[in-house]
Amino acid sequence: MSSMISALSNWLVNPRRNPLARLHMHAVSSRLRKYGLRYDDLYDPYFDLDIKEALGRLPREVVDARIQRLKRSMDLSMKHQYLPEDLQAVQTPFRGYLSDMLALVKKENAEREALGALPLYQRTIP
Repeated sequence: MSSMISALSNWLVNPRRNPLARLHMHAVSSRLRKYGLRYDDLYDPYFDLDIKEALGRLPREVVDARIQRLKRSMDLSMKHQYLPEDLQAVQTPFRGYLSDMLALVKKENAEREALGALPLYQRTIP
């Protein structure tokens, strides 16, 4: 039963198999291109401390590029403008830079918990 549910959920979110997921991915991609963002830029380090830790482990130039993209998108949003069409065409909204490091951080935290060690950080998020 659980394998059937898992197969169904995989089908629902796979844009290669599900046309609705493909439409959603295209809509998200179009919106991110307009502001010059990548999908990983949408992760909030104040919401999840694992994301904050993963960002802290990334090379400085990757984090600086992320900050620049976020600043540019906020500036464009405040001006009610989009990137020029030629710049939108070269954007890569789904090229990830955070997911590998985030998976490593989550794996380390799960291993630490399995060994019975205290968590690195304890904070409640308001």
